[in-house]
Amino acid sequence: MQEKTIHDGPRIVVGVDGSPQSVLALQWAQTLAQALDATITAVTAWHMETVFGSYIVPDWDPDEGARQILKDAVQEAFGGNPPEGFSGVCVRGTPAKVLMEHSKSARMLIVGSRGHGGFAGMLLGSVSSACAEHASCPVLVVHGERDAVRVPVSVGATHGDGDAPVRDS
Repeated sequence: MQEKTIHDGPRIVVGVDGSPQSVLALQWAQTLAQALDATITAVTAWHMETVFGSYIVPDWDPDEGARQILKDAVQEAFGGNPPEGFSGVCVRGTPAKVLMEHSKSARMLIVGSRGHGGFAGMLLGSVSSACAEHASCPVLVVHGERDAVRVPVSVGATHGDGDAPVRDS
């Protein structure tokens, strides 16, 4: 999996925590990226709460755990064959803050409606709510368990007479 944070063209940012909704978000991103001629950047954020008296497993590497979650989600979403221009990044920070920062340079942000709270608080329902309210770009919140439409998507429409295409921009 390629890891980059800089893209030349429009991009769709996807919040990934390994939950079924984040896998669906990746699939929706693939469909929408075709329509928007955009690349996809999957973002997995991890955050360690500081709690006095807590026990930390000495061999646990949260960044490596986040990378594995991202790798597994990409495998599940794309069968190990991510779309051209796909990149993934793991970032230390609270998920909502990390995703909102990435939304500043994105054409769209896609998140699941709920996620795994057990892995360092990533992508909870509160994160998708915060992103929908504060992101710097349009946000798609994926609900349910339906796969994304896997057909080419047209961004044009026609007037009533069918002659002149209207471009949705």
